[in-house]
Amino acid sequence: MSYAIIGFGNIGQALAKAFARNGIEVSVATTRDPESFASVATAIGPTIIPKKLAEAVKADIVFLAVRFESHRVVAKALPSWQGKTIVDVTNAYGVSPEELGGQPSSKAVAQAFTDGRLVKGFNHLAAAILGQDPAVHGGRRVMFLASDDNAAETEIAALAQKLGFSPIKLGGLSEGGRLVQARGNSWAHLIFQDLVKFD
Repeated sequence: MSYAIIGFGNIGQALAKAFARNGIEVSVATTRDPESFASVATAIGPTIIPKKLAEAVKADIVFLAVRFESHRVVAKALPSWQGKTIVDVTNAYGVSPEELGGQPSSKAVAQAFTDGRLVKGFNHLAAAILGQDPAVHGGRRVMFLASDDNAAETEIAALAQKLGFSPIKLGGLSEGGRLVQARGNSWAHLIFQDLVKFD
């Protein structure tokens, strides 16, 4: 299984730290040349591999950690996303519900990634929290997931566990997804909720 993080700002780097902590190789890419962020990737760890966008999107699981407005640019990097799982880490804060056709932002993202399997996740925590070790006081930091594809959601839940988080499935994008998505200029109820689950 191969992984990639598209977008290497605060959130992308926080995700990279989670992979590095667990010794899992992950490609990182932006629309810029890999050399421009190679030193940052190296500082995070040896398993963080800078690549060009066209190369990184070949991964089996792609984390979309770009600004919401940029998701279509990434989607165009491949003619079809058949067989790939896209983890939508974007937050459409400030984007009007009208612009999204009244649907959750993840539905709009899913439509751009033709034939891909989309899971909403890794977006409800601030970057500073997301980048920390999710093992907290004997428990594990909660990671909310939502998807209309049960198999994809299960796959990402397993990865979240591997990265040290405690995944909680919220259901489909129209129900559970709305709990972890911005709507216009307001945040959904579970955004920024830093919860820890004890087994």
